[in-house]
Parts: sequence; C-alpha cells; structure tokens
Amino acid sequence: MGRIGDGDVHAAYVEFRAKESDKCLSAQCIYCQSVRAKNTSRQRQHLLECPNYLSAMKEHNPDNPILHEAVNGPPVQTTPAKTPKKRDLDTMINGGFQGSAQMGHSYPIPMPKLERDFQMSIQLNPKISVGQGIWGQRNWMSFISGHWNGRWGKGTVVPGGQDSQLVAPDLSTHLDSTYLLQTHDHPPAFISVKHDGWRVGPREVLEKLEDPAVSDEVDPKSYSFRLYVHMETGDTRYLHLNTGMWIGSGVRRGTEVVYDAYRVC
Repeated sequence: MGRIGDGDVHAAYVEFRAKESDKCLSAQCIYCQSVRAKNTSRQRQHLLECPNYLSAMKEHNPDNPILHEAVNGPPVQTTPAKTPKKRDLDTMINGGFQGSAQMGHSYPIPMPKLERDFQMSIQLNPKISVGQGIWGQRNWMSFISGHWNGRWGKGTVVPGGQDSQLVAPDLSTHLDSTYLLQTHDHPPAFISVKHDGWRVGPREVLEKLEDPAVSDEVDPKSYSFRLYVHMETGDTRYLHLNTGMWIGSGVRRGTEVVYDAYRVC
C-alpha cells in the first residue's frame, strides 16, 4: 500500500525513458525541471524541499499532504518518538540555503529586486497538435502579431513567432517561444526575444484555458503563468537589453497572451 500523498508525488512529475536502452524510467519535476531516476520516495523527498512546488501548493492546494508534511513534519509514528519541530513554510520557501554565518557576515549577498519594465500582448494562431512524444503531448502555435510598450520603448511583434508547448498528463504546460520585436524608431530596431516557463494550476482551470471561447472567464489568480525572458539585439540603441534578465507573469485571454515583464535588478 502506498503512502498518503503518493498520488500527489506522481502528479508533480513527468516520466520518460531518456534512452531506448534504459531499463528504468526517469522523472522530471514540472515545478523546477530537475530530473532524477524514478523512485517515489526520493521524488517525494525532493518535493518536500522544492520551493517552487511548496509555493504553488500553498497558493492553490493548501490541503496537499506533502505541503502538510513539509510544514508539520512526517505523520506521528505508532512507536514513541520525538514530536517533530514545526517549521515555518515561508522561511523554507524564502530562506533558501543557510550558509555559514561567518561567511554571510563577511560577504553580504545583495537581494535582487524586481522592477516592472514592459508589457507584451501577442495574438496567436490556433494550436497545431504535433502528437504524443516521449516527453508528453507536443503542441505548436505561431504568432499572428502583437504589440508591446515599456520604460525603454514601444513597438510591434513581427508576425511569424513560434511557441512550442509540452503538455504534461495533468495539463501543466511548458512554454518555449521565440519571436521578433520591431521598435517604433526611425529607422526601427529589431530585437529577438526568447521566453520559456510553465502554466500550472488545477486541471479544470487549465482545461478552460485551452478553449479560447471560455478562457476570458478564468480568474488569473486561479492558475500560475510564469516566464523567464531574455532578449538579444545588435542595434546600438538597445545594447543594454542583451545583458538583462526578466521574469514574466502572464494571462491567457481568448487567442491572446498578455504578460508583464519585471526586470531583475
């Protein structure tokens, strides 16, 4: 008989066979993308220490048994044992690794800050199903057009961008997009953009997001749509973008995707 929460463990991973000759399956955490050999106990231990997973469960599924164990410790054993010390979840999520106190005192590490930098709106063509692969269901979408504006400029999205989607069994979707921006300068500059990330949430919510007719009705707070964005250009007016890092938070609106990008400072 499996442990309580084993179903949640399996739902948090995508299983695959890295090579046809491999006898054992591998498992990839859909929340942080780390890969390990399929082993329920070790996968469970990873989730107990995975900040991305714990944060998502805290927001969307507070009754999750793995989250409960991360906060309160393992279930009480039938044999006498010390009562596990309750740990503060926010400290676990936000604290990260606790390094040497002496080293931390000698070399203070600056905390990064996020500054809202620009907003992107992209119009999408209907998705094309590539089919079921070894990693999951693969979908392909092309970009019709779009527009953007921010602190450093504004312009349009050049038609022809592409988004490759990998859909896990629970409908969590990994997004990998490449597209081109054109600025409103004279002459215009061209900036290549690449973003990747995950759209995760309850299955019934993700099903609605796949239907353009009803996706407008979905509360953006009921799912997580997060992206990592980076850009490249040779135009001397925008060279500062080449070394920038951005984190995006997005929503799906019918055939449109809109995201705010926050620069990591």
